Amino acid sequence: MTQRLPEWIREKKLNLASLREIKTMFRERDLHSVCESLACPNRSECFSRGTATFMILGDVCTRACGFCNVTTGVPYTPPSADEPRAVAETAKRMGLKHIVVTSVTRDELPDGGARQFAETIRELREALPHAAVEVLTPDFRGNLDAVRTVVEARPDYYNHNVETVPRLYRHVRPGSRFERSLDVLKHAKSVDPHVITKSGLMLGLGETRDEVLEVLRRLHESRVEIVTIGQYLQPKREKLEVIEYVHPSVFDEYRAIGEEMGFRAVFSGPFVRSSYMADVVAHQAVAASS
Repeated sequence: MTQRLPEWIREKKLNLASLREIKTMFRERDLHSVCESLACPNRSECFSRGTATFMILGDVCTRACGFCNVTTGVPYTPPSADEPRAVAETAKRMGLKHIVVTSVTRDELPDGGARQFAETIRELREALPHAAVEVLTPDFRGNLDAVRTVVEARPDYYNHNVETVPRLYRHVRPGSRFERSLDVLKHAKSVDPHVITKSGLMLGLGETRDEVLEVLRRLHESRVEIVTIGQYLQPKREKLEVIEYVHPSVFDEYRAIGEEMGFRAVFSGPFVRSSYMADVVAHQAVAASS
């Protein structure tokens, strides 16, 4: 039986004018936005602020995570050589000051798409030299050389989400491993100690409080500096059902605990997503470090 949405979970109003404008801009360059592909509840708000998260390497993912709305299958095209420049030109046209670049998972590629990430970072640096660049990468199947390729292109922020607690990986995130994700984050920091590392997880999939605290502890041990915590919302009927709508006070508690652990910033709330208001979270982290 479908749960009735609690009062703190309500469908956000869509600004259709902003949605159309940004979607048209992306379509003109054959680009994809994770905001649309994941049916993010914040997409209208972000678009109206002139921000968006670019999704490179196409729109077909080789994995089938139970929470994700992206199309799963065998990608039908190789990475586009024009994509990095198209991302940079579109970001410049939008006047972005903090750019987030993520991707589908491309397990069929030898480097998982790491070179495409690196080239996109380089194009963004040339087009917008004063903008901050944040990447949200897949785990590259544990290929740490691929992680190095991305980090050596010098993003300001390296994000890789653990998504959920280890016990739920087989159910929520088949094909992924919690320890592998930690290795990605640790290696990014070891390659460049100046890159700010970031990770996120969803609540409401059946995790316990102790499990969430253990994930936070392991992330902090792995030198992760920013954490995002949000409520899982079922994107469509075929995906995993919501087990629990976590009360906002619990998100507040996790934020306070994370801050006590020593994270630079903990962004925690029902509608928080890993890329939502990434510029604001980044500023908080920089302020905390200074």
